[in-house]
Amino acid sequence: MKQFSSESILALKEALTLIYWRRKDIKTFIYHTIENKTIVTTIDFGNSTKEESVALLIDRMVQRQDIYHNDLLKLFDAVLHFKDFSHLNRWDDAETKIKNAKNAVEALRKQAVGYFQLQEEKQRSEDRRKAYELMQREKEATRAKLATIKAAFLTLTAMQNPNERGFAFEAFLNDLFEYYDLDPRRSFKITGEQIDGAFTFENTDYIVEAKWQAELINAGDLYKFAGKISAKLKITMGLFISYNGFSSEALAVEAPGIKSMILMDGNDLMAILDERIDLPELMYRKRRHASETGNIYLKASEIL
Repeated sequence: MKQFSSESILALKEALTLIYWRRKDIKTFIYHTIENKTIVTTIDFGNSTKEESVALLIDRMVQRQDIYHNDLLKLFDAVLHFKDFSHLNRWDDAETKIKNAKNAVEALRKQAVGYFQLQEEKQRSEDRRKAYELMQREKEATRAKLATIKAAFLTLTAMQNPNERGFAFEAFLNDLFEYYDLDPRRSFKITGEQIDGAFTFENTDYIVEAKWQAELINAGDLYKFAGKISAKLKITMGLFISYNGFSSEALAVEAPGIKSMILMDGNDLMAILDERIDLPELMYRKRRHASETGNIYLKASEIL
């Protein structure tokens, strides 16, 4: 069993953190590349930086090469043959991100020349094929689940009873948040107020206000929701979801308390359900836009 040089390990860590931008995607790539997948679940990708998560994972594998030697070879092999960086185009400064990722992979290739006994090309191709097929099957399964959630959403449009539709809308949102691993909580009551739901996104807690009504949401509705948010911890934010959108009066409000929330409408939800953008990315874009401009109502159509 050959030992890996410290330079090659550092190069592998660097490349893994750059070939994908989101921690979730790096975790998925590693999970579907190695055979002993349990080790991936021991790393808290959600609450650590991607550099910290990757470094901890690789260090643990290096320390137990009696178990993970072949998996390390698989990771080296997969990254060495990584060629498609088009997914990085969705992020700001994509050209720099792609350049850095390609440079990191090339640096790893230089470290690997003449050092690793990689598997025969036929076996490598077979492993990649199996990993790809597994990823495709999992993608199909997740798409089927999202299709079920979308079907539930479309049934809401036929409901005539506002109360029934309101409860069904809250249940749909909970399922959507759960699909994206946002640790949702269903609607609950506390003294003097009703909370339509809650979830956690990028270490920030959000409470939800969900409305499915013919009238556009007005400024008073936003003020009322802002009051609910202000009664929570200072770091709490709000997500106001109105199927039919918001009035011009509401959007013109500049009160500081309103800036603790972001807004979403039915068209945003359809963009998510149609897989034109995923919920975490839309949340990230909305929140960053609000932070930079003060505009809490960035529509998905303005991003896509």
